[in-house]
Amino acid sequence: MPIYDRRPSSEYEVVDRWDGGIGWFAHPTETGRRTSHAVVGEDGGVWLIDPIDAPGIDEELPALDDVRGVIVCSNYHVRDADVFAARHDVPVYCPPWLSRATSQLDASIEPETNTVGTSGFELRRCRPFPGWSEAIAYRGFDETLYVPDVLGTSPLFTVDEERLGMYLLCRFVPHRAVFEGLTPQRVLVGHGHGIFENASTALRTAPDGARRRLPTELRSNGWR
Repeated sequence: MPIYDRRPSSEYEVVDRWDGGIGWFAHPTETGRRTSHAVVGEDGGVWLIDPIDAPGIDEELPALDDVRGVIVCSNYHVRDADVFAARHDVPVYCPPWLSRATSQLDASIEPETNTVGTSGFELRRCRPFPGWSEAIAYRGFDETLYVPDVLGTSPLFTVDEERLGMYLLCRFVPHRAVFEGLTPQRVLVGHGHGIFENASTALRTAPDGARRRLPTELRSNGWR
């Protein structure tokens, strides 16, 4: 099985479920464990974050609320944003500094760069090194953090006792500034299951131990 299965999805698996949303794998057996999320906004409505389409996934959404918009948070997470935007007749929110992503989107792109509509999420630019750009999404009212790529929980990101790990290339110079002042109760990620217990501790220890565990990460995942 390749790291990322590029074929159309034939099934999905809900891997995160809480009062305010769900997360799912559109390709449950792929190694990269790309995760999509549907999150209820501060004033209601559902916001889809970096979603990948799967047969039957739309049947999960009405139980949450009507879809209000799609959020793209990484240059490499356009995924099926256009598909969902067209199906639900909603706009896509993608910050202009994600130039690769915006160039690939056909849907109407809203000009929001900080607070995203009524979702409650504020976006912070993350540039761990030149050529890498993503948006960290955080909202204070329910202390939810979403990290698309720089951190994850899939086996490609974590080693030893890590619950939340930093991507291999980012471990050489761990990026901390973008997470300053954040104390999430839950951490959702673009690759893997979310963290719903002691999330702030996991967020703090991920960059703190990133360089120390770099040799182990190289041995475990460097070849991939």
